[in-house]
Amino acid sequence: MNASYWSERYQSKKTEWDLGKVSSPLVEIFKGIKKNAKILIPGCGNAYEAEFLFNIGYKNVHLIDVAKEPLEAFKRRNESFPHDQIILGDFFDHSGLYDFIIEQTFFCAIQPALRTKYVRKTHQLLKPRGELLGVLFDRDFEGGPPFGGRKEDYKTLFSKVFEEVEIQKSLHSIQPRLGAEVTIRCVK
Repeated sequence: MNASYWSERYQSKKTEWDLGKVSSPLVEIFKGIKKNAKILIPGCGNAYEAEFLFNIGYKNVHLIDVAKEPLEAFKRRNESFPHDQIILGDFFDHSGLYDFIIEQTFFCAIQPALRTKYVRKTHQLLKPRGELLGVLFDRDFEGGPPFGGRKEDYKTLFSKVFEEVEIQKSLHSIQPRLGAEVTIRCVK
């Protein structure tokens, strides 16, 4: 599942995970983030989360994805968004320091064998007391992507690296995902 795999998915419009808007659990999560925070959204896809944040005054939002197609679509929809904050590249090769990293569908898109590496990388990219915030599936899937998982397993995985880990059932999921999502807050 490299850049060409994801590019092909966008080109053929096989993006069934894409809601076409910011997910409602994230809208609730964003209420706790100060507007001057430096934010990274890895595996951002069409980046509706960044569009939402930018349009309500968050100006230090950074995006990264390996597929150019969704990033180009984002640029067309958001011409005033700073292009130097839109990164075509591999999250695992990225460097920088952020106050917040937002998780929405990236974790479930990577091979489960990479999850430990993901946790370490998010921790590395966060400033002291920085936070990983987002939504994860709390269910299993046949094959993948998406790759599912369970709340208890996530708690174990993230607790190996993060100082504080909170995982709760999502109270704001859209109807098709109701009862199948958890929200996460992991503090460095």
